[in-house]
Amino acid sequence: MAFNILVCDDEPDIVAAIDIYLRSEGYFVYRAYDGLDALDLLSKYDIHLLIIDVMMPKMNGIQATVKVREERNIPIIILSAKSEDTDKVLGLNMGADDYISKPFNPIELIARVRSHLRRYANLGSMEQSKDLYTVGAITMDDARKFVSVDGRDVSLTPNEYGILRLLIQNVDHVFSSNQIYEQVWGEAAFDVKKTISVHISHLREKIEVNPKEPDYIKVVYGMGYKLSGDRK
Repeated sequence: MAFNILVCDDEPDIVAAIDIYLRSEGYFVYRAYDGLDALDLLSKYDIHLLIIDVMMPKMNGIQATVKVREERNIPIIILSAKSEDTDKVLGLNMGADDYISKPFNPIELIARVRSHLRRYANLGSMEQSKDLYTVGAITMDDARKFVSVDGRDVSLTPNEYGILRLLIQNVDHVFSSNQIYEQVWGEAAFDVKKTISVHISHLREKIEVNPKEPDYIKVVYGMGYKLSGDRK
């Protein structure tokens, strides 16, 4: 399958450089230079992954990410010249799947792109096991990549889905942040506690009645996270 990637940055040289890296790997690249351009291209073309800068005119990357997440669950990688944790957490909270600081290593960027596209493709594959998992009010149909809570459809990003699948397949088993990252992201974990914490928080907002007092995703202090509940 040929993947279409949208690269959005207000610096044309950066967009051109990323374009070269991605095309050398066989990806088709669309270019945008602000958030509004990106949203316009997303409405016209079948985009499989978005790489978007934070600081841009007209509409910044965070605002665009929020808009994209209203309709699409494609992987989103945030780019920024800043490396502060606040930018990283804000991007993840708004629905981004990953974050890379500029200047970046092209090899690392390609590795991240491959990893996210692999998970995205697997989530949409028709050749999946037809497993159905139900814990409490949560139902996951892993064949159709469908999640519902108390009969209500729930839209999850690929990483949120991966975390929930890992936990629901291993009810009451405690996973550390590193274990979750390595299982779901498919790469070695390094300083990932904040990343996992943000994704868990976002997942709780979608599946818990009261995210601040969760019934399902529990913290085991000093150890990690687990999914609790009655398996049906």
